[in-house]
Amino acid sequence: MRVPLSWLREYVDLPSEVGGREVATRLISAGLEVELVERLGADLTGPLVVGRVLAIEELTEFKKPIRYCQVDVGQANGTGQPQNIICGATNFAVGDKVVVVLPGAVLPGGFKISARKTYGHTSEGMICSARELGVGEDHDGIMVLPPEHEVGTDAITLLELLDEVLDIAVTTDRGYCLSMRGVARETATAFGLPLRDPALLDVPAAGGPGHPVRIEDEAACDRFVARVVTGVRPDARSPIWMRRRLQKSGMRPVSLAVDITNYVMLELGQPLHAYDAARLNGTIVVRRAAAGERLTTLDGVERKLHPEDLVIADDRGPVGLAGVMGGANTEIADVPQEPRSPLAPEVGTTAVVIEAAHFDAVTVARASRRHRLSSEASRRFERGVDPAAAGAAAQRAVDLLVLLAGGTAGEGVTDVGTPAPPATVEMRADHPDRVAGVTYGREVVVRRLQEVGCAVDGSDILDVTAPSWRPDLTEPNDLAEEVLRLEGYASLPSTLPRPPAGRGLTEGQRLRRRVGRALAGAGYVETLNYPFVGEKALDALGLPADDPRRRAVRLANPLSEEEPWLRTTLLPGLLETARRNHGRGSGDLALFESGLVFRPTGLEPAATRPPVTRRPTDEEAAALRAAVPPQPRHVAVVLSGAREAAGWWGGERPAGWADAVEAARVVAREARVELIVERDQHEPWHPGRCAALRVRLDGERRLVGHAGELHPRVVKALGLPERSCAMELDLDVLAEAAGGPVAGPDISTFPVATQDVALVVDNAVPAAEVEGALRAGAGELLESVRLFDVFTGEQLGAGRKSLAYALRFRAPDRTLTAEEATAAREAAVATAVSRTGATLRGA
Repeated sequence: MRVPLSWLREYVDLPSEVGGREVATRLISAGLEVELVERLGADLTGPLVVGRVLAIEELTEFKKPIRYCQVDVGQANGTGQPQNIICGATNFAVGDKVVVVLPGAVLPGGFKISARKTYGHTSEGMICSARELGVGEDHDGIMVLPPEHEVGTDAITLLELLDEVLDIAVTTDRGYCLSMRGVARETATAFGLPLRDPALLDVPAAGGPGHPVRIEDEAACDRFVARVVTGVRPDARSPIWMRRRLQKSGMRPVSLAVDITNYVMLELGQPLHAYDAARLNGTIVVRRAAAGERLTTLDGVERKLHPEDLVIADDRGPVGLAGVMGGANTEIADVPQEPRSPLAPEVGTTAVVIEAAHFDAVTVARASRRHRLSSEASRRFERGVDPAAAGAAAQRAVDLLVLLAGGTAGEGVTDVGTPAPPATVEMRADHPDRVAGVTYGREVVVRRLQEVGCAVDGSDILDVTAPSWRPDLTEPNDLAEEVLRLEGYASLPSTLPRPPAGRGLTEGQRLRRRVGRALAGAGYVETLNYPFVGEKALDALGLPADDPRRRAVRLANPLSEEEPWLRTTLLPGLLETARRNHGRGSGDLALFESGLVFRPTGLEPAATRPPVTRRPTDEEAAALRAAVPPQPRHVAVVLSGAREAAGWWGGERPAGWADAVEAARVVAREARVELIVERDQHEPWHPGRCAALRVRLDGERRLVGHAGELHPRVVKALGLPERSCAMELDLDVLAEAAGGPVAGPDISTFPVATQDVALVVDNAVPAAEVEGALRAGAGELLESVRLFDVFTGEQLGAGRKSLAYALRFRAPDRTLTAEEATAAREAAVATAVSRTGATLRGA
């Protein structure tokens, strides 16, 4: 909303020394968003006057039209003699009144005017166009003024070229500020000054032979006022003051009737529409559109109407899209605004029907979006329009048509419909105090609410009736906000919240932090990716058609149709990040991400939509929770290039599947969980270099993820470096396996006894199975088992491998003897031999 300060002063007696910046500061303190204070004419200096063209000499020896004019400027030039001016425009004639800038003046943009010789003559000034004066973009011709203005009149004052304009970003809850009336009310309150409400007009009661109106959908239109003005002069022009106010407010002058409706809308906030009475056929009807109906709107576009569209119709069909835009079939004829010859035939509209209605905000908003047609009217209806202002707005438009166009107001007044009464809210008088943490007192609360326009009754419990222009005031907190903003947010003390004792991070949150720190310490860089995937990304991973990861939740309104699903795995986003970094020259990558994935089972019931008028019941809340798919938290890593860089210590070591498995072990150690690693085949990993990761939970081994080298086809499809590796784990299962808070380990003061053992097994026997057997046989004295060597060779035989383990034994209460350590080692070997078919190497 652009608010000219000169117009604002008509409703609020601001002190002369108060400028636009101070007004903006006060309004910002009251909660409005003033984005800019524009100073119009700041670089303009006179003399700039009204002149009358006395003579025109056409100079025909040039390629373009050039005219040598004599212009009477009165005593503005100090001599009273006509000014000789060269002009290239041809849209004026002898006797026309024009705007003349004399030598010594400076036009907007720093354009200095001086007498100069051009086209063989001396030009003593310039005849100005609208763009040269900064009052519009028209540069095809000069500005021709109405004949009633006297020669020599100061054009700077006449055209209101010096002004300040506040550009206010009006939020959705302050639709009343899309009008001078609303901004003036906020300004008057901010400065503690009285308001001259432009809506306080004498409006005649409904009745008489007005234009007939019928409302068929009262839920979408609860009030419709129609007024008729006859005898309107078709060639009547909008006065300069009205045109300039429209221009400063960001609107283009069109014709008198249209300009009046726009002017009243800016003044009172009530959108109006003017119909050519001669082009209306019968009763005006407010109804929903019928199937197949079409309407050509004022922008010249034929639109196919939707059955939910609210239309204004007559006996022939729709004549307007309610609250959005009128139809071309009842448009008021556009008579040129420039003066016409008195001998020209009279054309245009002579009888006008003024519409001032109140439409449902949601209905207008949906129609505007459905047809992609946003207008000044729809912007206001969407944010809420004062239903009580319709009569005053129609009366204001009638008065202006009578005054400026010589019309006659019709005797009848049509006013149908019954708007809903303003809401009454019950609120404790100290409720704003409790919200703000400041003691205002009842007197301040009542005064501030009355300044907003509320009617307040009661003592300790206040019954507050919101004004008709504030449909957003429906709750006690809404009223408290009004008190707070008018008293000033700056007056609120800064206090820190006091968290209740005994609360802190949950075990799951602590685990996520530990995992993040551990992976970062291991050289991984964390990334954050969008949780959206598409079929193309899952195809690139090589997932089979029946893979559970292809069962995804589809978004109702996705950001991209190529990624319409919520992710079921972290790998697509992480691999895309790796591909992008690799393409930009980062070859050695170690990335990780932790986040939620969405894994619907297909058994979730359909979600029901509870009403917005009340809090959902426990049953409704439970049904909503049941409809939400499982959302486990995963952690994943991706590696490519060198894991260890080359240097004086030797060459680089490329990342491999073992590094991905080690990343999983890093995560498991933070959860204090023992990870079981087994060979597996699982997309998108290489079938011979893929490990299944399991933990012991509730007496069984639970799968928590996979790690290894990516399949070559996946690497090629995604454009990744060769032999890239990845790992993904379910953090929620790890946390569950951890079994609650981590207990600190008992540190023994007794020495450790280390025994090494090398076992030969078939290549098909997993090392984890051998390790498990050693642990089972060693007994309670075993502290740890570590695989430190894997050997294959001819001396072992085909299909055989040697696994060397370091066994650490320790007792909590004594120093172990060599016999005890050896016995425990032999028991461990015996169990491994019986379970895995191993043989002791060298035996």
